[in-house]
Amino acid sequence: MPAFIFFKNRTGKFPLFRILLPVLLCLFLLSGCAQPFKRSAPLEAAGFYFDTVISVRIYSNDKDSEEILEQCMALAQHYENLFSPNVEGSDIWNINHSGGGYVPVSEDTLTLLHTALDYAALSDGLVDPTVGALSRLWNFGSGNQEIIPEKEAIDSALLHVDYRFVEIKGSEVRLTDPEARLELGFIAKGFIGDKMKEYLISRNISSALINLGGNVVALGNRPDGTPFQVGIRNPFGEAGEPLLVLDASDISIVSSGNYERFFDKDGRRYHHILSTETGEPAESGLAQVTILSSGSASADALSTLCFILGYERAVSFLEAYPEVQAVFVTTEGEILYANMPGN
Repeated sequence: MPAFIFFKNRTGKFPLFRILLPVLLCLFLLSGCAQPFKRSAPLEAAGFYFDTVISVRIYSNDKDSEEILEQCMALAQHYENLFSPNVEGSDIWNINHSGGGYVPVSEDTLTLLHTALDYAALSDGLVDPTVGALSRLWNFGSGNQEIIPEKEAIDSALLHVDYRFVEIKGSEVRLTDPEARLELGFIAKGFIGDKMKEYLISRNISSALINLGGNVVALGNRPDGTPFQVGIRNPFGEAGEPLLVLDASDISIVSSGNYERFFDKDGRRYHHILSTETGEPAESGLAQVTILSSGSASADALSTLCFILGYERAVSFLEAYPEVQAVFVTTEGEILYANMPGN
């Protein structure tokens, strides 16, 4: 485990300080102990962003290692301020509150929206960046009160969920339906993971582990040349309890499941992965999907899409992506695979 962790809150009001205990993460990381290295242990920064605990761990002799980690947390804050629909003044907040007018946005927001729209078109709207009109009804965030919306309200919200409502002109974006709402939760953390990886590479970091709460990016290997080990959470166990441990070398691993933001009521589990067909939490016979891909944004989008599709449809879909590997856990606890060597 790292010798020092620098923790920063999302507002940045508190100074960084060193603690000796590991941070509990939604996706439990089993990094093991590296072979002798010039630095006795990695350095790690952690913070609370995107409504979850995130961390970045680097193995480096660079005298600027602490500053690099601080910049990673600054990037997290920067992207939250761009992409969060709940941060007043963010690009997404501005679009949602423009009344259908055009809003100038950053280059990163344009790139993310184009990518999100590509996956929406590819999936015929099963993943959709305008799901916000629906997701705000369910309110699975930290203020969730376990309220099941009325069917009339769900049906009304679904009228405003359609990725084709997003219109991009140059560097400006608008929603042609003023009641539509952007919500990029199915891809935003993956995009940010890719951006953090790019930043670390630009700073000559060749060995690092980024965890954005269920979205893990392994940069290179551990210093001794062996793969990182990433524990896939047991969807039926306690937080931090791994079901499987996967080797991770220069790859992104993203899990989506019904155990992160949810409540149980009248014998049914209501979770945050919503079906744009029914307006209710998706029921596909799966408790979890984990995607392994070279890109974190693609892994993020595909993990959500494959969860919604269910095992058989997802396996068929992934035939077009032989480089993408997947692990499925059914609601009955069966572990299934797609494109995984030896399975």
